[in-house]
Amino acid sequence: MRVVDGVIAGGVAATLLIAGLSARHAPTDLDALGYALLVAGGLALVVRRRAPIVVLAVTAVCALGYQAAGFEVPVVAYLFAVYATVRAGHRVAAVVASVLMLGAVPLAILASGLHDTAQAFTQSRDVLQIAWLIAAGAAGEALRQAERRADEAERTREETARRRADEERLHIARELHDSLTHQISVIKLQAEVAVHLATKRGEEVPEALLAIRDAGRDAARELRATLEALRDDGKNPPRGLDDVPDLVDRARSGGLDARLTIEGRCDDVPAAVGRTAYRIVQESLTNVARHAAAATASVRIDHRPGALVVRVDDDGKSTVDSTPGVGLTGMRERVTALGGRLHAGPRSEGGFSVRAELPVDHPA
Repeated sequence: MRVVDGVIAGGVAATLLIAGLSARHAPTDLDALGYALLVAGGLALVVRRRAPIVVLAVTAVCALGYQAAGFEVPVVAYLFAVYATVRAGHRVAAVVASVLMLGAVPLAILASGLHDTAQAFTQSRDVLQIAWLIAAGAAGEALRQAERRADEAERTREETARRRADEERLHIARELHDSLTHQISVIKLQAEVAVHLATKRGEEVPEALLAIRDAGRDAARELRATLEALRDDGKNPPRGLDDVPDLVDRARSGGLDARLTIEGRCDDVPAAVGRTAYRIVQESLTNVARHAAAATASVRIDHRPGALVVRVDDDGKSTVDSTPGVGLTGMRERVTALGGRLHAGPRSEGGFSVRAELPVDHPA
């Protein structure tokens, strides 16, 4: 875009300079200034997108200057500036400047040495035609409205897609809740009752029954976590660092000796980083409960300068191969999307470790 602006500015400057060189007028001491103003007015257009009002003022001053120097050259650069100013949304500034120019151009022509007022107004009409001035403003306004409609249409499409995605996510959550929650609860309850009765009678509890009970607990816990993730929308604010203690408490209530350690304190952790940290801890603890056969787990959150380090260790028997691929892939994708690093693998002293380093950018 800057290249295009440069080409347009250079082209307008060259056009004005050629028009000034070819125009017939008596040589004066102001010729050098007039040529400089012709070129300067055109080159000012290179920044019309970044500073439209400044460019409007500069091109107006240059136009009045070379008219006063005796150059009867149309104010082409000023018309471009009016277009850019209206397109940027500064309609009032463009109208006020143009009204002032309609009165100032005849005065500048009179200042060049012309003593006929009627001829000065006729000449000003030639160099600043109202029709071209209106056309420049109308073109800028038309393009501004078109860009605004395009932006609104894009926002509408994004909002519609986001709303549909939210609706679909909530629909899936409802379907999972309606179709699975009751059945899993029944299986879990029946297995726990059977284990309780067998223990009460002093009978040996079959391994298969214990496996069913444990699988029911794990399935219920995983289903709750999945439903929470699916229901994370505007009505249910996304989880973050403040919710990590609840995760550890739930894991502890499920029979896992889970401990949480927080080093340092930072109150301005970005929401995306907090959500990712929460999901890493959630997925790691879920994997420990489901696959690791661990007795203890430790969660460590370390606030460091420019980074948040999340580490979850357990003493189970999990390996890289036994870790659920989808869960680990999801964690890695979340961390990579934030520009962080993730390491997951067996520990030398036994068990499994997940360590994520998430960058935290603080304002200077």
